[in-house]
Amino acid sequence: MDGLFIRSIEENIPLEMIYLAENQEITRRRLIIKEVTDEYIRAYCLLRKQIRTFKRDNILSIMPDQHNKSRYLH
Repeated sequence: MDGLFIRSIEENIPLEMIYLAENQEITRRRLIIKEVTDEYIRAYCLLRKQIRTFKRDNILSIMPDQHNKSRYLH
């Protein structure tokens, strides 16, 4: 997971995340990682159009954004 975070930070690559919110709602977000700690990630959320903080423990799945996959293949 950390490799994806680092690549998103360094190359401004969007990721697609499935996340369990505090209210137990499962959401799908497209985001660009800005900062990573042991407990949280801070990212620009493309849905909300602002920086958001997410608990790492609540990330159910994270992968390269499938909408833009061909743009980022090297």
